[in-house]
Amino acid sequence: MVSNSYILTFTFILTAVVALSLTVLRQATEPMAEKNEELFKKKAILAAVKDYLPGGKSIDELSGDEILSLFDEQVQDLIVDAAGKVVAEDGGENIEVAKVWKEAPEKRQLPVYIYKHPEHTCYIFPMRGKGLWDDIWGNIALGPDLNEVVGVAFDHKAETPGLGAEIKDNPKFAEQFAGKKIFDEQGQFVSIVLKKGGAAPGDEHAVDAITGATLTSDGVTAMLKDALSWYLPYIESVKAGKK
Repeated sequence: MVSNSYILTFTFILTAVVALSLTVLRQATEPMAEKNEELFKKKAILAAVKDYLPGGKSIDELSGDEILSLFDEQVQDLIVDAAGKVVAEDGGENIEVAKVWKEAPEKRQLPVYIYKHPEHTCYIFPMRGKGLWDDIWGNIALGPDLNEVVGVAFDHKAETPGLGAEIKDNPKFAEQFAGKKIFDEQGQFVSIVLKKGGAAPGDEHAVDAITGATLTSDGVTAMLKDALSWYLPYIESVKAGKK
């Protein structure tokens, strides 16, 4: 008959072995997980300037090492406050935008990513908002005039496939934004609106909404306005410095 002490000893040893194995496994996989998370984030940021990547490659054609190298060599990650003041010249990539965005607007400190392309500088601004079912987010890149859009990239948590999810899944949706402007001819901020039924030809401040996804489209419109409005003091300060 097996004694209770034997059972307890065996259980203790088995538990210790399993715990040790899990610890070793976690330590072995943690660096890879962190690198994958870093790669995912930097790829999403660079997707907003996909037309200005080296060698004419698409974002998906770049290897993980190429993305990390490109980001490190050509992207400056500032941190700015609600007044538009640069509070740090680097470190923006370490900010958890989803978490900070929940803070009161006047208390936020958020990143600005400056992509230094040989032809011209692009300013990339992260965004957060609400879609039909849950969070939506993305990055919008402005050209050196901080007015004309050079690219956008969107993502979402739970929008409907074939409808709201098109903000991410349909490349043609994002392509509409290139060349649009966030200021009117008088220099007033107007953002960019998703128009149900389609944007009027020549409208520099509107794109086509997603058919059948009105609430997601409205969410993107609100997200663009809210995010760009928050960054407006920084945008205006940079523009003023260029005059």
